[in-house]
Amino acid sequence: MKYFIIAGEASGDLHGSNLVKELKALDPEADIQGWGGDKMQAAGVEVQKHIRELAFMGFVEVLMNIGKIVKNFSLCKKQILHFNPDVIICVDYPGFNLRMARWGKIKGFKIAYYISPTVWAWKENRVETVRQYVDRMICILPFEKDFYATKNVTVDYVGHPTVDVIEYEKSVASSIEGNNLIALLPGSRKQEIDKMLPIMLEATKALTEYRLVIAQAPNLDRDVYQPYLKDHRIELVQHKTYDILKVAKAAIVTSGTATLETALFGVPQVVCYIANGISYAIAKRLVKVNYISLVNLILHRESVLELIQHDMTVDNVKAELEKLLYDATRKNQLRNDYAELSDILRQGGASKKTAVIIHNLLLEDGSKNH
Repeated sequence: MKYFIIAGEASGDLHGSNLVKELKALDPEADIQGWGGDKMQAAGVEVQKHIRELAFMGFVEVLMNIGKIVKNFSLCKKQILHFNPDVIICVDYPGFNLRMARWGKIKGFKIAYYISPTVWAWKENRVETVRQYVDRMICILPFEKDFYATKNVTVDYVGHPTVDVIEYEKSVASSIEGNNLIALLPGSRKQEIDKMLPIMLEATKALTEYRLVIAQAPNLDRDVYQPYLKDHRIELVQHKTYDILKVAKAAIVTSGTATLETALFGVPQVVCYIANGISYAIAKRLVKVNYISLVNLILHRESVLELIQHDMTVDNVKAELEKLLYDATRKNQLRNDYAELSDILRQGGASKKTAVIIHNLLLEDGSKNH
């Protein structure tokens, strides 16, 4: 079978790579092309476009890069038509992938979508796009299946793939020596680094007994971080985020999948995010959820502190970080919350289940209908 898989961000590259491994186990003759990063390439995908060229966040940033985005749509369509796959697999990245799903379905391709758009948070009208243009929607958050059911849309829930990845990682010793360190996870986009890393560094300045280790995003060059590496205590480490989290005493984390990863490693964290002012104002009007971190969304309460926009100040970050490091009550509360989170998500085998769903989708109709 021929598969075209589209991932546009670092987390999608990770989950896409594990899905590809399982697809190859089911279908040893699988021919897989797509858009992704180093992990998908290592798993055997012939990568046609690298994720380092794709990351745009926020309303304003998207508008500023609209020309590139339009060209990307055109390029992706041409590559799919040339490859003529049996299925298009969309991995997260909804602004791009929902449009590709619509186009692909109209062209007659099978469409599988892995990791649902956050339709429960905003842009609920996307549910109709899923209904019309996605053959199988595969969800990884426990409340998503019930949400879709209220809209009379049947989806598959497979559990969160990060749980499987981290369970394995916990069994492997860290390559980072020592454990008296604070992990800084400032995001995977240059805009995020520039907005949040300076505040993170200033907030940790007085904690001289700790090493400060920045997890370098795999899609960004060292040059992006260079202006912030003047203090000899600051270390920049690439491709070892999990090794860092295995030994970290606490973490300052940019909102995203990293908040869940940090929690599953049991690391006390404070969650931060600063968006473009206009983008934030628009999002605040449209987003319907109370939290931005996956930890709080899944637990339905504020477990980890979220410092968003103007609340992300040096003083606020520093105050919470000191609690995470020195307050036994706070550390114990997070320990209990993280255990509850793991229990909720512990389905197991998300990548394998997803591969089976997609493979079965193709077996339902062995011949192409385009």
